[in-house]
Amino acid sequence: MATLATDTAVAPAVDPLDVSRAELYRDDTWQAPFAEIRAKGGIHRTEHSAFGPYWSIATYKPLVEVESLPDLYSSESGGITLADFQEGVDVRMPMFIAMDRPKHTGQRRTVAPAFTPSEMVRMTEHIRTRTTEILDALPVGETFDWVDTVSVELTTQMLAILFDFPWADRRKLTFWSDWAGDIEIARDPVKKQERLMHLFECATYFQTLWNQKVHKEPTPDLISMMIHSEAMSHMDQQEFLGNLILLIVGGNDTTRNSMSAYAWGLAQFPDERAKLEADPSLIQNATQEIIRWQTPLSHMRRTALQDTELQGHSIKAGDKLALWYVSANRDESVFEDADSIRVDRPNARRHLAFGHGIHRCVGARLAELQIGILLEEMAKRRLRVNPTGEVERVAACFVHGYKKMPVELSRY
Repeated sequence: MATLATDTAVAPAVDPLDVSRAELYRDDTWQAPFAEIRAKGGIHRTEHSAFGPYWSIATYKPLVEVESLPDLYSSESGGITLADFQEGVDVRMPMFIAMDRPKHTGQRRTVAPAFTPSEMVRMTEHIRTRTTEILDALPVGETFDWVDTVSVELTTQMLAILFDFPWADRRKLTFWSDWAGDIEIARDPVKKQERLMHLFECATYFQTLWNQKVHKEPTPDLISMMIHSEAMSHMDQQEFLGNLILLIVGGNDTTRNSMSAYAWGLAQFPDERAKLEADPSLIQNATQEIIRWQTPLSHMRRTALQDTELQGHSIKAGDKLALWYVSANRDESVFEDADSIRVDRPNARRHLAFGHGIHRCVGARLAELQIGILLEEMAKRRLRVNPTGEVERVAACFVHGYKKMPVELSRY
């Protein structure tokens, strides 16, 4: 008896250890699959995902090994996220974090002077002034959104200062950052085109600022530093935009989401919050611990340039590796009781939230300074953040953060 031909193709089964799935981060359920990967040795191969096949590097030791071999595991070949570049669809925007040596070295050295210890001293009072202005305007005993009112506003103000960006337009910086840092857009052709439109708006705006500064004396902002740098003064528009996006996303997401984690995280561990409230000398260590516990960027990607072996696993040239900082910072062999916040954790500073090696976050000191000052000024006012409802989280495996968080302030 004749039968109709049918399509027997079956979609591949979901790998329960595919930790690139956006819903894990939206629902805050990423901890269990990562714990399983770590229990199985810390390295796992996912064959089928929304981003194609990739290796998960989920424990501390192999992640540091990969980061320590930048000439073998490339940032430039394939980029820094699991989303692949699509020829004919995407526009290349080179940035120094996604470059290999030697070009990476020259461009990083250009912006590094903005984040030296002496610059941090110079900026401290400026940051403190901005922080006190925001905190003193907050209502006590009334519900408001901590993310937008505190985390985003503080971060945006700092970005505007770093770029000497027009103050009235400063919220454009976080708007562009949110579009640039959303890895899930890679799966949506319509949103991808919308993102390009916003990023070219960003490029046009910054090109105007560049043109205003190009014939003027050097100033301590990042645009002027680029103009007067041999390594970056001759960038084309794509490379200029790429580096701007890097600095905006890096400056926005790390600080902003750690500030939100301070509000949310300490509320989950009230004994630790009480310990910090009783002893403000713990603030600097607590800052490191909150950054570790949150890990505001979940992963960075590397691509193997040749066949190699990583802790017994055969890695082929062209394989992509996801370096899951969010999991390595929960590695129990390094951080005891790693899922908990411990404000006096003795090795909190060993976290990998800012990466490791030549690509470690160039602005890490500034992020730590901003978060630390926020905690200090909250302590001076004896203010406590009390979340009052469910938080809305970023649904993506790259930026690990919060979109909304209703809170009330009380005094202790």
